[in-house]
Amino acid sequence: MSNVIYNYHILCQDVKNLDKKIRFAGVINERGRLVASKMKKDGHMVNEKDEEMLFMELALRVRMRKDFEDQLGKVKYSMTIRKEHVGMSFPIKTDFLYVATYSGVNLIELPLKIIKNIDSQKKNQNR
Repeated sequence: MSNVIYNYHILCQDVKNLDKKIRFAGVINERGRLVASKMKKDGHMVNEKDEEMLFMELALRVRMRKDFEDQLGKVKYSMTIRKEHVGMSFPIKTDFLYVATYSGVNLIELPLKIIKNIDSQKKNQNR
């Protein structure tokens, strides 16, 4: 695991509890490996075999976005909206928090709540 300044298990639980439409909250490392997660009973987005591929693809996208940070600034979060699924990723050092929700979630308020939760946990860890 990378240099963890967060308690990832607590972060995942806190984020999952922010909205009833959140089906999955997980921290994925830079190699695409899931290091902590919390999900609803029906929270699986894809089958188990494809889940590994999904996380590796997400990790690749997160790494590729870093190539433009010098020109465009650091990414606060990114979002993918599908017909019945919303996925959001939030960088945390070399890892990232991935949050999957059902459609119909508030696309403005929820990411801001998640960022606030991440920042709050960081402040608590630094005390």
